Amino acid sequence: MIYLDNQATTPLAPEARDAMLRWLDGADGTGFGNPHSPHRMGRQAAAAVELARDRVAALFPPGGQVIFTGGATEALNLAIRGSASGGKTGTAAFSATEHSAVGDTAKDAGDHHILSVDKDGICDPAQDLPANTRLVAVMQVNNEIGTIQLSTDWHRRAKEANALFLIDAVQAYGKMPVAPADMIAVSAHKLHGPKGIGALWVRDGVELKQQQTGGGQEAGLRSGTLSPALIAGFGAAAQIAAERMVQDAEHAEKLWTRARELFADWDLNGGASARWHGNLNIRRDGLDVARLMSDCRNVMFSAGSACASGSGRPSHVLKSIGLTDKQAKNSVRLGWSRYTTMDDIEQAASAINAAVKEQEKWG
Repeated sequence: MIYLDNQATTPLAPEARDAMLRWLDGADGTGFGNPHSPHRMGRQAAAAVELARDRVAALFPPGGQVIFTGGATEALNLAIRGSASGGKTGTAAFSATEHSAVGDTAKDAGDHHILSVDKDGICDPAQDLPANTRLVAVMQVNNEIGTIQLSTDWHRRAKEANALFLIDAVQAYGKMPVAPADMIAVSAHKLHGPKGIGALWVRDGVELKQQQTGGGQEAGLRSGTLSPALIAGFGAAAQIAAERMVQDAEHAEKLWTRARELFADWDLNGGASARWHGNLNIRRDGLDVARLMSDCRNVMFSAGSACASGSGRPSHVLKSIGLTDKQAKNSVRLGWSRYTTMDDIEQAASAINAAVKEQEKWG
């Protein structure tokens, strides 16, 4: 099989798997300790957690702390809801192309304002913010069309409005330097780490109210027993990503160039330049995407956002950049990573294009 759905999840790095095994059991059977226990096994597990925390933190700006969570969705909920607690009122402003973990949470948490984007998916920092804006959320790299936002400008704009700035950096973390912010949410399984572990980076001085009560772990912000195995895998994946960031970006660029050649007669969704080139979201008029996926069973790709698959609704991201419902439903997303080969891209393109020709031939 050929895997081209790396915006949905990525294969586990061998280094991450090796790091996890020690804390699932261990050769001597002592790796399963609770990191919050005071005995020797607990202290060993806690040391592994802190080593991984340092590795994860190395990919964030200086001057903040890493709070481990169950994933980016939980991290974003903690940021949005936690910053709205304690009598803090105001509007949460977010871009029209945010993941639903931001949009739905902000809507549920209180007053909200949606920031517009242009046809390339860019959210202009010059647009007006409500006078009572308390939080601005603009993701660094879009999960559906790969648009890279003007995050530094948005950070400045939020500060001018006396608001906190939140970045969903799930698709950026480990691929490029993360932009400055007050809070940054990431997920391990998007950079070849394990599923079930993520983090919220919180700038020093930013106060949040816990949203999950209990034992008071993670600086009192996220109660619950930590998993040393998942966290160790996250730390190893972050370390490898840091070491390979330039190499991985060059590899993604080569695959992008070839994919653009192979899909030259498809329409590109979103801009080509201000974009992470590990993502190709394309469309073809009249395309039956469900049929295409059935005809290309050995190629793993997405019909729009994997997070909304099965809903039957057109992608809100594609609609936000001006596509009709029909055009959005004629779109597919291909995504690659460090483990994708040029042969994978060429074989996948051959299979997809052949299947499309059959559709067009028979209608």
